[in-house]
This record gives sequence, C-alpha cells and structure tokens, in this order.
Amino acid sequence: MARTGQPATRQVAAVQRAIAILDELADARSELGTNEIARRTGINVSTISRILATLTSGGLVEHVAVTGRYRLGVGVIRLASAVGDRLDIRSLARPHLAELASRTQETATLSVPGGHEPITLDYVQSPLSVRSVAEVGRASAAHATAVGKVFLAHGGSVPDGQLQAFTERTIVDHDVLRADVAGVRERAVAVPVLDPAGQLAAILGVQGPAVRFSPRAMRSAVELLTERAERISAAL
Repeated sequence: MARTGQPATRQVAAVQRAIAILDELADARSELGTNEIARRTGINVSTISRILATLTSGGLVEHVAVTGRYRLGVGVIRLASAVGDRLDIRSLARPHLAELASRTQETATLSVPGGHEPITLDYVQSPLSVRSVAEVGRASAAHATAVGKVFLAHGGSVPDGQLQAFTERTIVDHDVLRADVAGVRERAVAVPVLDPAGQLAAILGVQGPAVRFSPRAMRSAVELLTERAERISAAL
C-alpha cells in the first residue's frame, strides 16, 4: 500500500479499550478494581483483566497487591516526559522561529523526528502575502523535502518500496537518494538541532515560493538557521 504521510483511519478495538481503561484510571486519580472499571467503561470484566495484565507488564498500570486494585504506573511518567521534552523544544525554539521569519521574510518551521518522517511541531508564517504554508502535525516526506533529508542524514532510514514523485525533480531512485542524503548537510535549507548526546532532537527549516526564494536567499537562510539551531542546542 502506498504511503500517504497520513495516519490510517481504521482503529484497533483492543487498543481503544486499553485507552479507555487508562483514561478512567487517570480521571479517578486513585485505585480502581476491575468491576468498577467495567462499570465505567462498559467493557466486560474478563477483557479488562487481560488488558490490565498487558498494561501492567508494560509498566503503564500498577497492580496494588494489598487491595487487588489498579492505578496508573510509572511508565506513564516516562511517556509524559518524552512529550514534555518536545514541548520544551517548542518553547525554546519559538523566538528563534519568529526571528528567522522576520529576517528571511519566509516561513520558518520546527519539526521533530517521527517514526519514518519528521513532523511539523511549530512554525511562524512569512509576513508576505505570497508565502509557503506550514501546518502543525503535517509530515514532511523524508525523500522529497529538505527537512526530511536532514532527518534521514541524522539517523532516519530511507523508505522502502516505491517513492512518490511530487515534482519532476523528486528523487525516486533509492541509490540516488542515499547519495543525495550523504551531502544534505551542505545543501538543505534546513539544519539539525542536536541534544546533549549529539542525537537529533529537532529540525529548523525555512521554506518559500521558488520564484522568490533564490539560491542566494537560501544560502543566507542556512547561515541563520545554523546560528539559531546552535543556540537551541546549547539551551537544551
């Protein structure tokens, strides 16, 4: 099946039930027994028991032996911390995005690594009437965008299968793409933001209409992007 960059619309019933159980435990802010969870969710007790056993093994739920009831586990803190790290990056990057948009007169974006593609986390639009449009939550095709190629150059993997051609210049040959990614640090209008361990934390990018965003403007933008990315990395 061809990749669209969008999430699938079909959902897994078992996962939906697990989410419902976690929501009830979170809302209760206390321990709940299987019968009480069943009343709250409408899920039968045997199914709840199996799901709770799975969530407990993953650390997302904790079984309290003394009472025989359940509460949220410490694994939830780990997941929340991962989201918090991204929100911290967004807060740190926001003034730099505004400065980039002001100085380049183009749209500045902040993306974070996703499973197979980087995802736009924040942006500041160009102040000009003709501008490139960004959207929070939008995936950037790893093989066909500057942000995507920075993602590939810093640990992402080249997609398997047929690559979609968005324009006549889109690279769809896997070997050519790998060679292109090898030199992306010098040519992309996007730069990495690295965490203290040297791992990719985010990607700063600038995008604009081809009729206005000339090679000279791109080179100037890369200098500004590099400077701002280094400041955000230092703050991390």
